[in-house]
Amino acid sequence: MARPAARISSERKRELAIEFMRRIRAMPRESLHDLILGQAGEELAQFFLSYATDLMEREPERATENGSSLLLIGYLIRCFEDDLQAKTVVPERPLLH
Repeated sequence: MARPAARISSERKRELAIEFMRRIRAMPRESLHDLILGQAGEELAQFFLSYATDLMEREPERATENGSSLLLIGYLIRCFEDDLQAKTVVPERPLLH
């Protein structure tokens, strides 16, 4: 099981983010599409597209700031998912014998 994000240093988080972005940039378009569908699904991908489009159209002068915020929101959602999963993990063996 992966370590909770809170236990990874900020420097390491940055290194991992850079490595991930390098891999995404080098990935063929079809592979990236498959990754998105496999991890997020079509509905969530469409939700983010709609959200980003609305945000960028409302404040085009803040596109860079909003783009950065969207990346951070994605990261925070993943942390939230990990936290929920950690709270609902069933022990491998029963506490009572």
